Amino acid sequence: MTSQRFSQGFVITTAVAAAALMLTACGPAQPQGQGTTQPGTSSASPSTTSASPSASSSASSQSSSPSTPAATAGPALCKAVSLSASTDATGGGAAGSIYMKLLLTNTGAEPCLLSGFPGVSLAADASGAPIGAPAKRDESAPAADVLLAPGQSGSAVLRYTHAENYPDCTGVDAGGYRIYPPEDTASIFLPQPTKACSNAEIELLTIGTFQPA
Repeated sequence: MTSQRFSQGFVITTAVAAAALMLTACGPAQPQGQGTTQPGTSSASPSTTSASPSASSSASSQSSSPSTPAATAGPALCKAVSLSASTDATGGGAAGSIYMKLLLTNTGAEPCLLSGFPGVSLAADASGAPIGAPAKRDESAPAADVLLAPGQSGSAVLRYTHAENYPDCTGVDAGGYRIYPPEDTASIFLPQPTKACSNAEIELLTIGTFQPA
């Protein structure tokens, strides 16, 4: 009798345990961990290394834009090699002096610029050294930039004072004038025989700034 009750109780217990296992297997799934993404969202953040369209466009436009052209250079200064010299003494004289126009003419093929004072001295000849004092600058007229096209001339007033006016002058024959264009180390010799003073303290010449002829 006792053996029959034990057998029935074992059967019931086994059935209950089996039912519990079936309920567990059929129950709802457990929630996912924190790594599960929510609907409508992306699991990866957008890349920050790619350039934005506006930056790429700006860099492209800068690299393809042409460079700014350099400013066009103006005419070069007139040099002795492309100039000829002459004088016009129609200005007359006063108090033992002769006033003349010193003319420099552009003999080159390109325009050039005269600006400022020439250097002028008396000299024995084309290869000779200057005699006496160089011309003193007359700054009574303002300086001007004189543009010379080929064949055009600029003029500066040159005054020559007769050497005989100076009792202490040591007279020397001069074959003409040595002329240095402004800012040039080369010179032009203008044959024009006259009397000079070898005394360096005696200033026989005065020169003005260049003006249009």
